[in-house]
Parts: sequence; structure tokens; C-alpha cells
Amino acid sequence: MIVTKPLPEEAWQEIGWDGPQCLSDSAHTFIYAQRTSDGRIAMGGRGVPYRFGSGTGGTGATAQSTIDLISQKLSSFFPTIPFEVDHAWSGVLGVTRDWNGGVHWDPASGIGSSTGYAGHGVTSAYVGGRTLVELAFERETERTTLPWVGYRAPKWEPEPIRWLGVHAMYQLFGVADRWEERRGSSKSSLLARFGSRLAGLHE
Repeated sequence: MIVTKPLPEEAWQEIGWDGPQCLSDSAHTFIYAQRTSDGRIAMGGRGVPYRFGSGTGGTGATAQSTIDLISQKLSSFFPTIPFEVDHAWSGVLGVTRDWNGGVHWDPASGIGSSTGYAGHGVTSAYVGGRTLVELAFERETERTTLPWVGYRAPKWEPEPIRWLGVHAMYQLFGVADRWEERRGSSKSSLLARFGSRLAGLHE
């Protein structure tokens, strides 16, 4: 994620962004952005790909290449507006092999978990938490009968297959985005669909 310094009102008027609308480019190497209450643009997207052995990236500092990539994308949307990045942050994305979440409760130990909801954490954490409470108190509700209760996702491939697969997916998505943009395509290319299958996604 990056966030710009506050933009002057003239810039907002030129952009035509006058409210709390969110935007996304819907690319495979996608971005998403919103206007903040103090007049900045916050933008995030797919950044540094997977690190070998599920590495977390050391100190946690956001890679300059990622900041530059997202900044360039922002400038391509609004080329006449000068932007200055004020802050940047990032984190490690942990996903299951098929990108599906699971809620688990073990009555014997009294330990439960709600995991695997990459990209949909706020809503899923809330629903997962409520589901765990209901499972713990042995209540049967519409949530305790959802398909993710007791669901176990497949395991990821061992290294170095996992690293090679994730990086191949990123490369395929980048090539697919350039291919589709040049052709003004409104459908996902075969390259993007293959990359999605490789990653366990279903775009």
C-alpha cells in the first residue's frame, strides 16, 4: 500500500473524484484505491511475490520496487496530477492452496481456528468468529452448517516447486495484462486463465 500526501482541491476537481468512491483496474496484477478523509489517495495491489520457504522479508520494510510499481500505476491513471508518496506499508499474505477458508472447532481441546480468507478478512473474520462461538456452545445455526466448517484445504507443493509456481503465475499475469490491454480485450486470456489455475484461483 502507498498513500500520497494530501492533494489540493484543484487536483480533486480535475480528477473529478468528489466522494468516498473506491476504484480498481480489474487487471490480473490488480490495484485498488480510495480517497481518504484527509484528501489523500491510498492505493494497494499485488506487490512483492512469494519469498522462498515462506519467508517474511526480514525487517518488514516495503520494497522500493513495489512502491515504484504502485506509484507508476497511480500516475498512469491521472498523468496530469503530480503525486508524492507520504507513507508505504506491506505485509505477508498467507493463503491456502485453493484460496478457500476453513473454520475448525475441537471440542476435546477447546481450541478452534478461523483461517484462510485472503482478501476478504474483515467480513470473514467476523463470520468466522461468530461461527466459532456457536460451535463452542454447540448451537446449530445457519453459520455452523456452512461448507467451510471443518473444511481442510489441500497442502501446498514442497519447495522449490512452490516458489517456481508462484513466480511463474506472476509472470503470466503480467504478460496477460499487457497482452489484453494492447488488444482492448474484455475477456481473460488463456495465459491469465492458466496462471489462475496454477495458483489455485478460478478467475
